[in-house]
Amino acid sequence: MPSPVDVVEALLFASDAPLEAERIREVLDLSGVAEARELVAELRARYDETNQALSIAEVGGGYRMVTRPELSPWLVRLARARTRVRLSRASLEALAIVAYKQPVSRPEVDAIRGVNSEGVLESLMERRLVRIAGRKDAPGRPFLYETTREFLVAFGLRDLNDLPKVEGELIIPDLGGEATEASVEHGKPEAEQGSRPSGADVTAGG
Repeated sequence: MPSPVDVVEALLFASDAPLEAERIREVLDLSGVAEARELVAELRARYDETNQALSIAEVGGGYRMVTRPELSPWLVRLARARTRVRLSRASLEALAIVAYKQPVSRPEVDAIRGVNSEGVLESLMERRLVRIAGRKDAPGRPFLYETTREFLVAFGLRDLNDLPKVEGELIIPDLGGEATEASVEHGKPEAEQGSRPSGADVTAGG
């Protein structure tokens, strides 16, 4: 008969997304989420004591089975043999603005970057790194964007408080009456202006 810790280990191994303590409580029919967290802590201690290649990390509001950081050189070699989905510099710029200023409208992202970001935001939505959070109470009622749980998982963050701290403040220029979502703020779309150079070796979503 497997122990509760063994069951938690199997759940983490089988789950393709971070597993919340509440979900563990539900599956094991535990008395509360505190008991679920204790089982995860016990499993984590077991891995640490035996110096396993795996460990348990808390990301995206749940728990996930991950490899230890010291094994990364070999994992990088493996990744080189696979097709990777890379984020362009333009995508990283827009994603950083959304992450730090969310919820934020497309005209606001445009104003900070200095180019039209419609295509970039659509690409980030296709990769499920950002999503529409509603509409801004401003002329044209443009969409508001925010990051997703997949964003937290892709960058190994427990929550937005784990974002790296930056000096100063990201200022959104005064738009003087926000334009509609369909308009092009800077004349030509970014693709026609000449996209900023790609070169960010960031793999998102595996």
